[in-house]
Amino acid sequence: MADGFGEYPPNMAPQDALVLREHAQPDHAVVPYTGEDLSRPTLGPLNPFKDQANALKRKNVLTGSAEETFISEHTFRSKHRAIEGKGGPEREFRSGTEVKEEAARIRAGRQKKGDATIADGDGAYVGPWASYKKPEWEEIGQDEELASDEEVEYVYEYEHGDEVVESGAVVSAPAAALARRKEIEEMGDETTIFHGSEQFDYQGRTYMHVPQDLDVDLKKEVGSITNYIPKKLVHTWKHHGDKAVTALRFFPTHGHLLLSAGADTTVKIFDVYHNKELLRSYCGHTKAVTDISFNLDGTQFISGSFDRSIKLWDTETGKCLTKFTGGKTPSVLQFNPSVEHSTEFLAGLGNKIVQYDSRTCEMAQEYDHHLNTINTITFVDENRRFMTTSDDKSIRAWDYNIPVPIKYIAEPHMYPITRTALHPSQKYLACQSSDNQVLVYGATDKFRQNRKKSFRGHNNAGTAIDLAFSPDGAFLASGDSAGFVAFWDWKTCKMYHKLQAGDQAITCVQWHPQETSKVVAAGLDGVIRYWD
Repeated sequence: MADGFGEYPPNMAPQDALVLREHAQPDHAVVPYTGEDLSRPTLGPLNPFKDQANALKRKNVLTGSAEETFISEHTFRSKHRAIEGKGGPEREFRSGTEVKEEAARIRAGRQKKGDATIADGDGAYVGPWASYKKPEWEEIGQDEELASDEEVEYVYEYEHGDEVVESGAVVSAPAAALARRKEIEEMGDETTIFHGSEQFDYQGRTYMHVPQDLDVDLKKEVGSITNYIPKKLVHTWKHHGDKAVTALRFFPTHGHLLLSAGADTTVKIFDVYHNKELLRSYCGHTKAVTDISFNLDGTQFISGSFDRSIKLWDTETGKCLTKFTGGKTPSVLQFNPSVEHSTEFLAGLGNKIVQYDSRTCEMAQEYDHHLNTINTITFVDENRRFMTTSDDKSIRAWDYNIPVPIKYIAEPHMYPITRTALHPSQKYLACQSSDNQVLVYGATDKFRQNRKKSFRGHNNAGTAIDLAFSPDGAFLASGDSAGFVAFWDWKTCKMYHKLQAGDQAITCVQWHPQETSKVVAAGLDGVIRYWD
């Protein structure tokens, strides 16, 4: 068979030792005797009085027992290179002390590891990747020859030495640039732009003042008038570009201002009355804003973003007062509505709920029992407790400041609750379930589901869509993934009306706290629509 293929048959072992790496057979004839065989007596039986273990330790060479072995070419070459790399067999003998001194001398020429707290610039941390200091150049004479891989640079000495800056010299920035940098650092990354026609009215009041020249009393008690379902579109705001609106909030109690957060990284505040103009933009986040929440009196609000930061803003001046970072994206934010704890707020960071104090900027409490992203936080029972929902398909109720849930609701048939709304009577919590229905739970002691109340007829699966009660509690409004706003009667659970409010999903719905039938809605198309 081999003759048919000539000199190289197909089953021939490769001859390159570096590829083969391992020989099945010795390269040459090996003497079929081992050191053990050579130490046995050639004639006669073994000596019965001699220890056989020691008898086999006979030497076959002067220094002991030697046995021939065979190694591959690759193994031999690697060992040979290791010897040659250290100077070969003829290398000069060095004691252990000399070897250590040489190693220390080489180490001394290495750059320092740097400071782990410095990320960039002088003294930055390089750790085990620190390089060795080498002379960047050496001076040579004009007639010296250069190697083929060496570069040469001609340096000419000027008469005016001050004009020439040596390479590698550290030069300070101009004084004007340093002053500008300090100014920017004091301002921070957060900026604000006032867009309104006038910042102060004739009495020196800002837009925070509740207007009293209207045909509506904005200072009356919320829910003291009868509400109706809106019918027509009154106004639209298109200030978030084509990016989605992620949250809408009316000014607490009075509702004369509307705060909106968008995927364009900004928060904006609008005048609901008079010219209905854009008043101010709050810029400072680098990614889409996830949620916003006013404090009790509306003088401050917090915003959270996908850049994993939470910022506390002054509503009137637009100044960023404080920044909080929890390491995770804040999915939901909620200021405590009680007077006693009005400076504290809760933030859903991943699967944890973290309680911050806006005065000290410190974390006051951590509620860590949910298994997935927190979706909603709602204060109930006169703000002594709060209920939370999560993507782990559960509802949990907590006593404020106590990090152990007092109620845990999770059924096999439950879907994630994406949004909630508290009924004005404070007795019920409406929950937007991801299976296209709104469920109702008690918000007092038992926290049981009210199985008689279930609101259907809209689509919300896969989208977090807002719920909103009318201030008198008679109607429930919800967005829709097809661009509708649906209205139900609270008592009968029947759908009254569906408003076509856009082509894309309507994710934000808010009912005006003081008007009879004003509703604001916005969604993925970035347009805020105001209905009456």
